[in-house]
Amino acid sequence: MSYLKFDKNLMINLEQSLTKEMLRTNQSGAYHCTSIVGCNTRKQHGLLVIPIPELDDDNHVLLSSLDETVIQHGAPFNLGLHRYKGNVYSPNGHKYIREYDCERVPTTTYRVGGVILKKEKIFITHENRILIRYTLVDAHSRTTLQFRPFLAFRDANDLCLENAVASRDYSEVPNGIATCMYEGYPTLYMQFSRKPTFVFDPHWYKDIEYVKDQERGIPYSEDLYVPGYFEVDIKKGESLIFSAGVSPVNTRSLAKMYEDEIAPRTPRTSFYNCMKNSAKQFYITNADGHYLLAGYPWFKIRARDEFIGLPGCTLSVHHCPDFEAIMDTASQALQRWMADGTEDPHLQDIDQPDVPLWAVWCVQRYAHDQNIEVARERYGELVKQIINHIVDGKHPHLWLDDNGLLAVEGTRRPMSWMNSTHPDGSPMIPRTGYLVELNALWYNALKFVQKELYAEVPEQADFVEQCVALADKVKPAFIDTFLNDYGYLYDYVAGAYTDLSVRPNMIIAIGLDYSPLDRRQRKGVLDVGTRELLTPKGLRTLSPNSYGYIPWYVGNPAERQMAYYSGSARPWLMEFYSKAYIRVFGINSIAFIERMMIGFEDEMKEGCIGSLSELYDGNPPFIGRGAVSFAPNVGCILRVLRLFKNLHIIDE
Repeated sequence: MSYLKFDKNLMINLEQSLTKEMLRTNQSGAYHCTSIVGCNTRKQHGLLVIPIPELDDDNHVLLSSLDETVIQHGAPFNLGLHRYKGNVYSPNGHKYIREYDCERVPTTTYRVGGVILKKEKIFITHENRILIRYTLVDAHSRTTLQFRPFLAFRDANDLCLENAVASRDYSEVPNGIATCMYEGYPTLYMQFSRKPTFVFDPHWYKDIEYVKDQERGIPYSEDLYVPGYFEVDIKKGESLIFSAGVSPVNTRSLAKMYEDEIAPRTPRTSFYNCMKNSAKQFYITNADGHYLLAGYPWFKIRARDEFIGLPGCTLSVHHCPDFEAIMDTASQALQRWMADGTEDPHLQDIDQPDVPLWAVWCVQRYAHDQNIEVARERYGELVKQIINHIVDGKHPHLWLDDNGLLAVEGTRRPMSWMNSTHPDGSPMIPRTGYLVELNALWYNALKFVQKELYAEVPEQADFVEQCVALADKVKPAFIDTFLNDYGYLYDYVAGAYTDLSVRPNMIIAIGLDYSPLDRRQRKGVLDVGTRELLTPKGLRTLSPNSYGYIPWYVGNPAERQMAYYSGSARPWLMEFYSKAYIRVFGINSIAFIERMMIGFEDEMKEGCIGSLSELYDGNPPFIGRGAVSFAPNVGCILRVLRLFKNLHIIDE
C-alpha cells in the first residue's frame, strides 16, 4: 500500500480534498502545484510555473491547467475542475476520480463508465518542462481524449483579465502547437507523443476563483484563455504523453525521457522518504550558482532561511555535494558583501545581523557531518572573516559592546527572523538592543572556533585567543542580561527595558552546541518552553500567557501580519528544542522526542502532502498556514530524525 494514497471517498469530498495540495519542482526554480483533485485554489497554482529572468525575479504561470475530456459514443465526460463565480464548481471531474497516489509521481485514476484512465505527472529536472502520461487501462469501445489548455502568461502573484492585447496566434510544431500570449514571454510548446488534431476555438473562461486567496483577503478572481483543444484517439493499453515546455521536444523521445526521469526517484513510502523528496525540491541551480529556496509557492532565496534549512535539506539526506555547492555559492556571496557591500543577485537579506552567525552554525553542522579538518580547509577562512568583520565593527547593523554582547537597532527595520512589519515598514515586534538568540549564536560561534575549528592549529593561536577572551566576556554578560528571576530568558533587552514575552528564541539559545547557561539554568528555560510553547507542530512564537497572543493565522493581510509571530507554531524550532531536551535529560529522553515527531508525520497527508507548511496555528487543531512547503521546517525536522540515528550533542 502506498504511503500517500487517497481513495474515492476523500477525493469526491471537496471540503476535504481541496485543502490538500501537491508540489513538484525541477530544482531550477520552476514548479507545478495544485490541489490533489486538480482544482487550482491559489493564484500561484499552475501546471507550468517558471522563473523568467529576462522579465523579473518572480515566477510566472504559463500553463494554468489542462482539462481532459473522455469521449465515448459521442458523449463527452470532462475530467477538469474549476471554481467559478458564485461558488460554482465545474465541470466536476472530481466525481470520476477513483484514486490518487503520490508515492512515485502524482497519479490520478479516473473511471468513466467502462473507461479507466490513469494520469501521471512528472517534472524534468533542470528543464522547464512537465510531462503528463495518460494510460487507457480499460475501455470497451473506441475512446477519444480531448485536451483544453488554460493559459495565463502572468506573474504568479498577479491575476489575468480578458484583454485585447493577448495574442491568439499559434504555430504548428511536431505533434502540437506553439504559442505566446504576450511580448517578452517565452513561447510555450504543447506537444504529444502521437499526432493529435488541434481545433482552434479561442475562448476566455471568465471569473475563475481561488478559494485560498479569498480566505486570505486578497484578490482571487481571474479570466484564463483557452486557444482551442486537442483530440487524439487512444486504445486500451496504450499510453499518450503530453509535454509542456519553453522549447520544442523530439516527440519520439518523450517515452524514454519520462522513464529516465522517473527511474532515480525515491518512492515516498515513509515519513523520512517524504521529507527527503521534499528537501530536494528546494534546491535551485541557475546561472549564478547553487541555492536553497526558502519555500513554495511564493518565497524566494533568503539568506537566513537558506542557512537554517541547508544542513537538514542536504547533509541529513546524505547529499553532501549539494551542501558544498550551495554553501560555496553562499560563502562567496558573504565574502563579497563583507568586502565591499556587493549583494548577491538572488540571496536576499544577506545584510541581516544574524545571517553571518547562522552561516557559522552551518559550517559547524558540516564539520560534524564530515570532519573538522575538511570543514577547516573549506570554510575556516570564511568563519574567521565573519568573526573579524563583527569584531572590527564593519557590520552596518551590528555592534559589539564592551561586555562582549552584540546589539542591533531594530525599531525602524526588523533585525531578526521575527520580521513582520506595519504598512510603513516598521517592525511589529521591535526587537532591539540585545537579542537573546543573536548573542547565543555569537557565543556558539566563538566556542566553535576555540574548541573545534582551530583548536589544534598553532598558526591560528592569536585568533583563537581573541575568541576565548570574547567568549569569557560573553558568558557572564549573557547570564546577567537575559536570565530573569522566573527562570527563563528575556527575549530582548534594550537599555533598562527587558522584554518578558515568552518566545522560542530562548530555546535556540539552549539548543545550540555551546550555550552560556549551565545545565540547571538550561533546565529552567526548557521547562518554561515545554509548558508554554510546545505543540505537536513545533514551538509557538509566543506563549498564550504573554500579552498579544494570537493563535490563528487567518484574516486579511494586515491581520495575518499581526498574527505572524504572535503565537503560530514553527516546526524548525524543534531541532533546537530536541537538542536542548536531550542535553538536559539525557539519552533516555529520545523516546519523548520520537513521540513528538508523530505530529509532523501526520502532516504528510495534510496541507501540501509529503511536506511541511510554513507555520501552524498555535491552538488545536494546529492547521497548516502560509507557504505550503518551507525549507527550514523540512530541513530541521530531517535534522531531528537524523539525531536519532547519530547523536551528536556537544556541551562544555
